[in-house]
Amino acid sequence: MKILVTGGAGFIGSHIVDSFIGQGHDVVVADNLTTGQTKNLNPKAAFYLMDIRAAELGKLFEQERPDAVCHQAAQMDVRKSVADPLYDADVNIRGTLNLLQNCVKNGVGKFLFASTGGAIYGEQEAFPCDESHPTRPVSPYGVAKQTVERYLHYYQVEYGLTYSILRYANIYGPRQNPAGEAGVVAIFADRLLRGRQPVINGDGKQTRDYTYVGDVARANLLCLARRENEIFNIGTGMETDVNTLFHMLNEITGGKAKEVHGPAAPGEQRRSVISSQKAGEKIGWEPETDLRSGLRETVAFFSRNTQ
Repeated sequence: MKILVTGGAGFIGSHIVDSFIGQGHDVVVADNLTTGQTKNLNPKAAFYLMDIRAAELGKLFEQERPDAVCHQAAQMDVRKSVADPLYDADVNIRGTLNLLQNCVKNGVGKFLFASTGGAIYGEQEAFPCDESHPTRPVSPYGVAKQTVERYLHYYQVEYGLTYSILRYANIYGPRQNPAGEAGVVAIFADRLLRGRQPVINGDGKQTRDYTYVGDVARANLLCLARRENEIFNIGTGMETDVNTLFHMLNEITGGKAKEVHGPAAPGEQRRSVISSQKAGEKIGWEPETDLRSGLRETVAFFSRNTQ
């Protein structure tokens, strides 16, 4: 199968590309390198330096004729979406519509979409929450992801485009950019390895569902052949607060830093954790990498790449 992966030079996208190629698929990557990096590109993938909003995207579809699209490209910074909702909507909604229109025009059979399992639910009522939990996003980023999910339903009804929506938890792992992307694991690991002091926002008791990027790549692979149009939470179902995360990373990197707190981040969600029971039942997916093992892999990566 030939698969177009948008954002395939990015943190999550590059791991998905590696997974697809490892299973013998042909992969085409479209990435504007806003946050992606050429060093993340798999040499076996064809690469197009291209923005998903560009009119030239149609030529890529006509030339490569992908069977499926795995859409990972996004404006993914929640705070940036709050500061500039128009830009967020331009990338995350209009850019995705450009992709979907080209899918319909060129007969693409499957669309995998990276949604959010944190921002889309807003402040949760159940812990962990499943896919039936109300979606009440409190950021433009979350609103955009919810909007695309609804567009996908429209494109399925109107044009028969098959989709899988993967609502990611907080993804961490090798290749995450501590400077250019959201991700407290990458930020803390980089600072600890450089001998710089990490600062915990607020009291550090805010929780997240930290899920290893390799497990996320496997979830996309499992969804690739499905013909049902479904939404799957992709997370561990386990809450970890930032204080605990800091101490685990501090220990792994040598335990030299003190716990330092700064001001709370305005509007930061207090608790976020999602259930992936449905993914286990329907596609046989469950997280295989426990947090401590994943953090060790992440620290090892940053240690090799810290100048």
